Amino acid sequence: MEILVDIILKAGRSAVELSLFVLLPVMVVMLALMRILEARGVVDRLVAWLAPLLRPFGLTGLGVFAALQINFVSFAAPLATLTMMEQRGASDRHLAATLAMVFAMTQANTSFPMVTMGLHLGPTLLFSLLGGLAAAAATYYLLGRHLSATEAPMDETLQHRVAKDPKGVLDVINHAGAEAFKIAVGAIPMLVLSLVVVTALRQFGAIDLLTRGLTPLLVLLGIDPALILPTLTKYLAGGTAMMGVMDEMLRNGQASAALLNASAGFLIHPFDVPGVAVLISAGPRVARVWKVAALGACVGIGARTLGHALLY
Repeated sequence: MEILVDIILKAGRSAVELSLFVLLPVMVVMLALMRILEARGVVDRLVAWLAPLLRPFGLTGLGVFAALQINFVSFAAPLATLTMMEQRGASDRHLAATLAMVFAMTQANTSFPMVTMGLHLGPTLLFSLLGGLAAAAATYYLLGRHLSATEAPMDETLQHRVAKDPKGVLDVINHAGAEAFKIAVGAIPMLVLSLVVVTALRQFGAIDLLTRGLTPLLVLLGIDPALILPTLTKYLAGGTAMMGVMDEMLRNGQASAALLNASAGFLIHPFDVPGVAVLISAGPRVARVWKVAALGACVGIGARTLGHALLY
């Protein structure tokens, strides 16, 4: 019992430190910047400029906005956009392509804090864009070609706060700060639980046993066995939990920044159990096309994984 209590206390301390001293400051700045750009109409103009360029990939203007949200806000931010697309009459093919893109792209609530751990943000965002476009195109033109492509005339104007004076800007910043605090505090339970489970499995030898069993196969495939633990954590508990595990591994010398960058393509995205559960709650039509979107996401994540592996 004493061992378990010790594990819980250490995991709780690590989770709170990571959430409040790494995740929170980064998300406050990024969200405030993103929300001010939205309020000043910069994002609207950017979406209007990008939409014609990305439409051949199966994306609408709102799909472009979802791409900006996943890369610069958080993994849950596109949820409202997907709901908006469904309510405004987007076709099933466009919904599937947008969902596949979101599944395959880098999630800001993990990528930006991990810059402090040695993640190279520029290449990560570039491969995120390429992977997202590959996922959207594969879904729209191949995997989802059986889905309906007909849609009602759709209003693609964005809905967000407006900041026309200093008071409006301050209001936007305050709301962005509250949103960032909610994200950071909301991450603590999953971080604590994942770190407790991982530490307990390591303490009782389960991780070592699994690593020894898989090492010959992974070495044959040219994969570092150190990735077993963060990969399991990522796909079962989500990107934030993976970030906590990777942070601990980096501190203990069990992983390196080079390994983090080489594996970012298949570790930093919302295509995991918690991410899928959150995003498909956007609406019944989104939930119906998630399997097609998941296949498309695999194409995009595969492209990202290859890109990172070749670069690093």
